[in-house]
Amino acid sequence: MKVAILAGGLGTRLSEETVTKPKPMVEIGERPILWHIMKHYSHFGFNEFVIALGYKGEYITRWMHEYFGSNKNLDVKTSNGAVIFHDRRQSHNGWSVSLVDTGPETLTGGRIKRLTPWLGNQTFMLTWCDAVANVDLHALLKFHSSHGHLATVTAVKPPSRFGRLVMEGDRVTQFKEKPRDSGDLINGAFFVLESETLNYIEGDNTSWEKEPLETLAKEGELMAYRHNGFWQCMDTIHEKNQLEKMWQSGHAPWKIWKD
Repeated sequence: MKVAILAGGLGTRLSEETVTKPKPMVEIGERPILWHIMKHYSHFGFNEFVIALGYKGEYITRWMHEYFGSNKNLDVKTSNGAVIFHDRRQSHNGWSVSLVDTGPETLTGGRIKRLTPWLGNQTFMLTWCDAVANVDLHALLKFHSSHGHLATVTAVKPPSRFGRLVMEGDRVTQFKEKPRDSGDLINGAFFVLESETLNYIEGDNTSWEKEPLETLAKEGELMAYRHNGFWQCMDTIHEKNQLEKMWQSGHAPWKIWKD
C-alpha cells in the first residue's frame, strides 16, 4: 500500500525555521520530521512513499540524494521528476520514494489530486509533515477495512497550548500544565482512503480540509479512527523545541521503531 505525504506547504507559523527550508526538513534529533514520519510508516511495513513537493521542494530532493545516494541505490526518472531509491541499510530496507512536484501555490486537495498517476486505483494512506504520533497503523487499516466507506481520518485529542486554571472565584485551586482531558477531537491526519476519494477534489485550488472532507462527511463516507495515544503537531518553534527535548531525553513516544 502506498503512503502519500504532503510536503509542500509554507509552514508560516514556524517561520523561524522555514524561511530557509521547507517544514518537512525541520529537524528533530538531527533528522528531518519527514524522516521521522517515514520511519513510523516503515515500522508497520508500509515502504512505498509518494511525496508531494511544493515550497522549496528542491531542498527535499537534495536531502534525498545526499542521505540515500551514498549507497548508490538511487534511480532518477528525468521524464517526470520522480526519484526512486532503495537503501541497503537494514533500517531502510525496501523503501521506495517518488518525489512529485505539485507546484508552489497548490492547496492541499490539489496536491493530492496531482498524485493520482502515482497512486493508481487502489487504497492508499495519506498524511503530511505537521505532526508525529504513535498511531497503530495496522489497527487503523483494519478499522478502515471493516466499515466499507471511502475514507478514514484519525481523530486525536490535541494537547492544550496553554496551562489550565481551575478557579474558585478569583482563587486558583489547581493548575494543570497542558492537559489532554478536553473532549474535543480534531483531525490528526493519518488517513486511509479509497481511490474514489480523488474524485471529490476539483483541482489545484481545492483545500482537502474544506469541500472534499465536508462532502464525504455529508454523504456518510467519512469515518473516524480514535487514537488515544501520543500525538503532537509541530506548528510553532515552541512545539518543535518540545519534540526535540523529548528526543534528546530518550523518551520520544513516537519512536516506536528500532534503530
